[in-house]
Amino acid sequence: MRWLPLFLGAARLAVAASTTTETETEDEVKEYTKFNDVPVPPLIELTPDNWEKESKASKWLMVKHYSPYCPHCIDFAPTYQTLYEFYYTSKPVGDENANFTTFYDFRFGTINCVAYYDLCSAHKASSYPTTTLYKNGEQVAALKGVKSMPVLSEIVEKALEATKPGSRPAKLELPKPGEIVAPGYVPKVAATKDTKETSNVDSAKDVPKVDLVKDSATVEQPVKDTFITGNDEYLMPTPKTEDKAAEKVVDKVVDKAADKATETEATETKAIESKAASKADPSVEATAKIEKVKGKEEEEEKKKSTSPAYYEAPAVAAAAAASIKGNKPKTTPNPNGISQPLTAESFQSQVTMTQEPWFIKFYAPWCHHCQAMAANWAQVAREMKGRLNIGEVNCEQEARLCKDVRVTGYPTIQFFRGGERVEYTGLRGLGDFLAYAEKAIDISKGVQDVDAASFKALEEKEEVIFVYFYDHATTTEDFLALERLPLSLIGRAKLVKTRDPELYDRFKITTWPRLLVSREGRPTYYQPLTPNEMRGTRQVLNWMKSVWLPIVPEMTASNAREIMDGKIVVLGLLNRDDEESFNGAIREMKSAASEWMDKQIQLFQLERQELRNAKQLRIEEAEDRNDQRALRNAKNIRINMDRADRKEITFAWVDGVFWQRWIRTTYGIDVKDTGDRIIINDEDNRRYWDQTTTGNPIVPSRTSILETITKISQNPLNIKPKLTISAFEKLFFDIRMTFSEHPYLSMGCILGIAFGCLSWFRNSARAQRRAGHGTHFKLEEGGIGAPSEKGSTGGFIQSVFGGSGGSSNGPKAD
Repeated sequence: MRWLPLFLGAARLAVAASTTTETETEDEVKEYTKFNDVPVPPLIELTPDNWEKESKASKWLMVKHYSPYCPHCIDFAPTYQTLYEFYYTSKPVGDENANFTTFYDFRFGTINCVAYYDLCSAHKASSYPTTTLYKNGEQVAALKGVKSMPVLSEIVEKALEATKPGSRPAKLELPKPGEIVAPGYVPKVAATKDTKETSNVDSAKDVPKVDLVKDSATVEQPVKDTFITGNDEYLMPTPKTEDKAAEKVVDKVVDKAADKATETEATETKAIESKAASKADPSVEATAKIEKVKGKEEEEEKKKSTSPAYYEAPAVAAAAAASIKGNKPKTTPNPNGISQPLTAESFQSQVTMTQEPWFIKFYAPWCHHCQAMAANWAQVAREMKGRLNIGEVNCEQEARLCKDVRVTGYPTIQFFRGGERVEYTGLRGLGDFLAYAEKAIDISKGVQDVDAASFKALEEKEEVIFVYFYDHATTTEDFLALERLPLSLIGRAKLVKTRDPELYDRFKITTWPRLLVSREGRPTYYQPLTPNEMRGTRQVLNWMKSVWLPIVPEMTASNAREIMDGKIVVLGLLNRDDEESFNGAIREMKSAASEWMDKQIQLFQLERQELRNAKQLRIEEAEDRNDQRALRNAKNIRINMDRADRKEITFAWVDGVFWQRWIRTTYGIDVKDTGDRIIINDEDNRRYWDQTTTGNPIVPSRTSILETITKISQNPLNIKPKLTISAFEKLFFDIRMTFSEHPYLSMGCILGIAFGCLSWFRNSARAQRRAGHGTHFKLEEGGIGAPSEKGSTGGFIQSVFGGSGGSSNGPKAD
C-alpha cells in the first residue's frame, strides 16, 4: 500500500490543475473527438483578445473564417474538422512517436465572423467560408468558398514539407469528410492481462495513468444551457453543477487509483494473484462507456445535420447568437394580461429596439370608434396573456410618435416586430382580433423549414402556402430578404421554406432559390429569377398580393374590395346552413375554377408561341434578304405578354343568408327562395350576368359556369348584362368613369365645349349692343324730308347737318 498516498496526491494535484483553467477543462470534457482512436482536442477558437497571442504561438496557423448560419459554412464544417483531425493524428515519415503539432509547429483554428466581425474584416475575409494560412502571424495563402480536402491538403503539405523536408509521404490517402479513421488504419490490439501481470511493478511505466478526460466522460456532466446556431452548438455551464461534477471526477479518479494500487500490491505479494486476475480492468470499462457515449453523440449529430432545424433561418440564428453574447434572455410577453400604455420612450425601448412582437392600438380619447372598441381590446389583452404583447398609444399625448408611424385616423392598429410593422385592416370584432393575433404569434417564430411529410400536413390546414426552395448555395442575403416577408402575410397565407428533394421533384424545381404559391395543390411560380429580383421585398410582395387569395375565397366586408375591384368575379350566393348543398356547390366552383385556370394557361402558352413564331419568321426573312438592318430590328422585337388590358376572371362565394339584404337590393335574388345561385359580376362597370345563353339561371354547376364564362369573355358580348344601378345613375357613372379613364381627352372636350359656348355668348352680346344703339338705317327710305315716326329721323339729320328737317336743298347722302 506504499503507492496509495502517492497516487492520491497525484490525482488531487491533477484535478486542481485542471480547475485553474475552467475554459480548457470544459472544452476537454465536452468537445474532444477521436480520430484513429486518438483523442483530438477542439479547434482553437480565435477572438480579438487571444489573436495576437495565438497567432505567434506557432509558426503555422490555419484559420477558418465562418458564419454559424451560412449554408456554405455548414457544408464546409465536416471537411475542415476532418482535415484537422487527420493531420493532428498523423505522423512524419520514420518517426512514429512524434507529435504533429510540436514536430511541425502547425495548428488549426476558427474565427466566428458573426461574433467577431471586425477581426474577420481586418483579415480581409469578405465572404464565408474563407480558409487562410498564416506563417508567424502573416498571411501566406487564402482560399475563399467551400474547398475539397485535396485542395486544402495541398497547401498544408507545402507548409509541412518546407518546415521538415523529406518528412512527408510520397502519396497521401485522405479520409472523406466526416470519417473518424484514415484510409488503411488498423486499430492496435490492446495488451493482455498476462503481459501486465508479468511486467516490472517497480518501473515508472507501471504508475497508474490518470486520464481526466476519459474518467470525466463516464460521470454525469454539468447541466448546460444549449443554444443552436446553424451548425454550432454553444454550451453554457451552470456554475452550481460544475462543482458537483468536479467532485465526482475527483472521487472517481481517486477510486480508480486506489483500485490500481491494490492490484499492484497484490501482484507484489502474489498472495491474491487469482483474485487480481479475476478483477475487471477499470480502464476497459471506462473505454466502453466512452465509446457508448461517443456513439450516441455521433448519432445525435447525424440526426441534427439532416433535420430541418439544422438549417434555421438567419434571424433565428442571429437571435440565438445574440443571446450567447450576453443579451438579456427573453421575458414572458404580456405577463399581466393588460394592454400596456406606451410613451415615445417606452415605445422605442420595448418595441422598436427589440425583436419582441407587439400588437398596438393608436387611439384618441374623444374618438367614438375607439371607445366602442375598448372592451374588445381589453379582452384581447387578457386572452393573449403570456403569449403576445398588447399595447396602446394615446395620440393626444404622443402626437409626434403617432405621426412617425403614419397614423392618419383613429383607431389605427398595427403589428410590430423589431423595426418592421404592418397595419391591421380586418374587422374589429373580438374573434377577428384573436384570429389575427394567433397567426401573428405563429409567423413571429420565423419561416418554418418543412419536409414533404410536414408540408402535406400543412396543406390540410392552410388554403394558401408560399414555398421558398433553397439549396446549400443559397446566401445569407437571400435568407435575410426572406425573413422580411412573413409580416405582410399575417392573416393571409403561410410562408415556409424547404430543401427537401421530394418537394423539388413534386414541383419540378431545377433552379435555386425559387418561390411559388400552392393553392389547393396548384402551383403558381414567381417568374423573376435573378438575385436582385428574388431579394426585392417590394417586388416579391406585390406578386404575393396578386396570388394570396384562395382559388375560391369567401367574400367578407374586409376583403370585398380586393376581390371585386378590377376583375370579373364568378360569385356564388350560397346558403351555408344547408351543409350538403353548400359543400357540393363549393366543390363544383373549385372544379370550374381549376379547369378555367388550366384553359387560360394553355391559351397563354399558345399566344406566346405564336408571337415567337412570328418573330422567328421575321428573322428568317431578313436573313434570306441579307438585310442586316431588318435582322437587327427583328431580333430586337420583345414578346409582350402583358394582359393589363384584359380583365381577370376570378371565383368567390358569399354567405347568401348573412348578406341577404345586400344581395336582394343589388341583384334581386334571395337564396332562401331561389336556392344557391351564381352571378358573374363586373363591378367596374356596375353590371352582372345571372343567366346562361338559354335564359336559365346560372347554378353552382361546373358546366353552367364554364359555358357562361366563355360567352361573356368574348367581344362583343353574347349575353346582355343587367345593371346593379338605375339607368339615370348609370349615365352619371359612365361620365365619371370616362373622366377617370381618359382624363386628358375629357379635359380637351370640356375646354372645346367651353370655348364654343363662350364664342356664342360673345357674338350674341355684340348683336344686342348694336341693335340697342340704332346704327342700322337708310336715308333713302321715304326721302330725306319724309316724316318719321315721332320725328326721330328728321331730328337726327338736323342735328348732324345743321339744316331744317324739311328743306329740300339740303345735302344728300350717297
